[in-house]
Amino acid sequence: MAYTLTTQVPLPYAEAIDAIKAALAEQGFGVLTEIDIRKTFTAKLGPEAGDSVGDYVILGACNPNLASRAIAAEPEMGALLPCNVVVRRGPDAESTTIEAIDPQTMVQLSSSAHVREVADDAGTRLRAALAALPL
Repeated sequence: MAYTLTTQVPLPYAEAIDAIKAALAEQGFGVLTEIDIRKTFTAKLGPEAGDSVGDYVILGACNPNLASRAIAAEPEMGALLPCNVVVRRGPDAESTTIEAIDPQTMVQLSSSAHVREVADDAGTRLRAALAALPL
């Protein structure tokens, strides 16, 4: 099973981050965390590690209504939240890749009908956010 929803955009890295944040907001998601992997790798592992990963950020996106429903259905679902969205561009890339966790991954871990409903809703919203990006 593929575990991400992925698209490529012809935008520069910083513009792609702004575009996905706006598209997520339109779907009711806020960004709770922003982890700059390149910066972290450079600081912890050295410049070569940072350079090899290229521009890479993990956005922790959360739709409070969906998160509330998932946690109410199964409190353990909090371990899978927020929905991670990756924006990355390798050193020689001509486009920027944007990937979101496929919420159906939650369904693989739970037999709850309520979790399935939340995953379906989240998946629809994340797909819409990715589809709103310029291709």
